[in-house]
Amino acid sequence: MSDVLRGVRNVSLACVLLLTPSLAVAQESKSAALAGELTKLLEARNLDSIAAKMGAEDQFVGALYFPGSQLLVVSARYSVPQRMEAQLLQKNYRDVYIDLNSASIPDSKVFISDLGANGLQSRREENQPFDTADVNGKSYTFDGDWIRANMTEAEYLKAYQTTEQEYVRMLEALVAELKKTS
Repeated sequence: MSDVLRGVRNVSLACVLLLTPSLAVAQESKSAALAGELTKLLEARNLDSIAAKMGAEDQFVGALYFPGSQLLVVSARYSVPQRMEAQLLQKNYRDVYIDLNSASIPDSKVFISDLGANGLQSRREENQPFDTADVNGKSYTFDGDWIRANMTEAEYLKAYQTTEQEYVRMLEALVAELKKTS
């Protein structure tokens, strides 16, 4: 009888070890609720873009929204913060987004392509697009394939978690700006 129990225990342990990597990757996206809130606020106001000041005196965030398909969000430091502040006062959100994408301080730039506008996802669902991010000059593809990205699973998950935390900060600033301007 103890051989049977030992066998069941070993099979159970093997199942847990085999499933652990896929469970680790299938993390709940903390940005999903914020992305949903942001897109609803944008749609309610008939906006396709939003921008805000974020954190440091010279750091800003901007987003461009394509309803039902994607949310493109960029944050960066900007060498002439007064220009950005003037653009924000005039509600020239698309111009802020464009400037942050093209004329920002390069090593401070974070760009998220949230395909599906459903928050940053750590892996690709079958027949669905995957999210990407450019963080301080390094590009990440969040499709769940860390091997193709020449990363260990731990490196991949750390990159995802770090990017997800930054994306949450970006979305919080944008949602707060929309709530403030209502």
